[in-house]
Amino acid sequence: MQVVVATSHGDGRLVVSPATRPIAGLWLGHGAGGGIEARDLAELAAGLPARGISVVRYEQPWRVACRRVAARPATLDEAWVETAPRVRELIGDAPLVAGGRSAGARVACRTAAQVDAAAVVCLAFPLHPPGRPEKSRLEELLTPTVPVLVLQGERDTFGSADTVAREAAGRSGIRVVPVPGADHGMKVLASSAVPQQEALDLVTRAVADFVAAVV
Repeated sequence: MQVVVATSHGDGRLVVSPATRPIAGLWLGHGAGGGIEARDLAELAAGLPARGISVVRYEQPWRVACRRVAARPATLDEAWVETAPRVRELIGDAPLVAGGRSAGARVACRTAAQVDAAAVVCLAFPLHPPGRPEKSRLEELLTPTVPVLVLQGERDTFGSADTVAREAAGRSGIRVVPVPGADHGMKVLASSAVPQQEALDLVTRAVADFVAAVV
């Protein structure tokens, strides 16, 4: 099911994959370099409803309008927050877990309190631009006061799983799960010891277990 939602920055789009008897609704945003068809977002939408978790993927207005450059962070946040009431209607009484991949994960972290999220799921959190570790976005990852799950590729040039785990060490409520062999797009090499589908299955299981534990 697709739902168009008007915001002050244009129309956004929600794509809903409902569970029959949801224990939670997982609301996911996309990154700056791609849309809701990203392999990890698509995999979660396909796999989680059978585990009792409705998945709502959000396409930001800049993507709906076919613009090639992502909107500024404040604009992304505003459109996301303005869409939250409609997401609540779609998931009913189920608790809301906010999340996203890359830039979408940043949005979910920054706005967790505003949308009253029960938890946050970050896929490939961009801890820093590639090759620029001094430009850390750790503060954003630490913003939520609710539990946070980070699924991070071992080869992610925006911050490997080891780097994110080290930076977040000792911070209450943050769990980092490495995705073996995966890069920022959750893609693994053909020579990887863990095949692509197995890596994506790991992501789905980790998210399902996390959501079930926090709601």
